[in-house]
Amino acid sequence: MKVSDLMTKPAASCRPETNLAAAGALMWENDCGILPVLNDRQQVIGVITDRDICIALATRNGRASEITVADVYTHEPALCSSKDDVQVALGTMQARKIRRLPVVDAAGGLEGIVSMNDIVLHAENAAAGKQPDLPWSGALQTFQAICTHTARAKSVSAAA
Repeated sequence: MKVSDLMTKPAASCRPETNLAAAGALMWENDCGILPVLNDRQQVIGVITDRDICIALATRNGRASEITVADVYTHEPALCSSKDDVQVALGTMQARKIRRLPVVDAAGGLEGIVSMNDIVLHAENAAAGKQPDLPWSGALQTFQAICTHTARAKSVSAAA
């Protein structure tokens, strides 16, 4: 199965100069938790997630309308091609511990997003000796790898 068979398209996106309030509004309007960040040539140069926005607002002394995507987005994001096999995308997600990948064309232009949601919704059980194109076991293994905490993640509580 190819990434093109299950990716979400079109995908909402933003630019580095977009402020966090506008980026959050785009995520809300498009029911997504990630926005690819595009340059002037419409190429993906990074990504910003709902978590990035939340952490930026919690750790900076500024309003969402005063902080730009350029201040917080992830540079050099993991990407995939619509022509890639889904197993390639799953491998990237496992290695990078991410739930979503921008899908780009040969020039780096945004074609869509492939997410764990897309994968889970298309995964199948093996039945009657038939091996599915996207087995549940591959989706589950990827999700387990993504969810495994790193040594850096420790239990802490906020002081009131």
